[in-house]
Amino acid sequence: MDLKERDALGDSADSHWYYVSKARMVARHLPRSPREILDVGAGLGWFSRWFLDNGHGEQATCVDPGYEAEREEDLNGGRRVSYVRAVERTDADLFLLMDVLEHVDDDVALLKEYWDKAAPGTVFVITVPAFEFLWSAHDDYLDHRRRYTRARLAKTIRAVGAEPRLLHYYFGSIFPIAVAVRLLKRKSDADSSDMRPMPAPINTILTAICGIEAQLTRWNRLAGLSVVAQFIKPVA
Repeated sequence: MDLKERDALGDSADSHWYYVSKARMVARHLPRSPREILDVGAGLGWFSRWFLDNGHGEQATCVDPGYEAEREEDLNGGRRVSYVRAVERTDADLFLLMDVLEHVDDDVALLKEYWDKAAPGTVFVITVPAFEFLWSAHDDYLDHRRRYTRARLAKTIRAVGAEPRLLHYYFGSIFPIAVAVRLLKRKSDADSSDMRPMPAPINTILTAICGIEAQLTRWNRLAGLSVVAQFIKPVA
């Protein structure tokens, strides 16, 4: 979760349909439960904490140059999250890059940096925003450099020597509504986040809809708000 999104969502961030649905979708399609997570560009560390709280991993390291100070957080059950500005080496067996690559000028260089740090057998999961035609004030607000298609993300991944095992769109179930909202927002010059606290009934409905979609999303090659990729560093 971007550090800016907490300001927009407030206390509703932990249960917001968008983040909960995305985390559940990623967890559903992991080839195995991780032991240690490296969360690159982690911001608030929401995804790492969700994974640990839901039994996916024992510890996590959140890396983000935007942290004012490095610290550690103890969770229930002896699990721990570390927040650091940089990492030189890691034993993590799951690397998360959740909506990160779109923030940097050279996405290949960033991915290559962490590909080189990963041990053989490490699982990578990447999510990025989909389709340039959906560009809006939300992207400007979050300082995005680009949006992706499946082909564009595949090209970035292959440039570091990796090969996607899964490569699909997600949030296709709400895609038509999102397109309409984004196109309408283009009439506004103000940079702002699309994330808003949701009334509980609507939040529950959207979470349920996206949960059903998550069971089928690996076959979605057509459209969605996010592109999702999973790949593994080969064992020599």
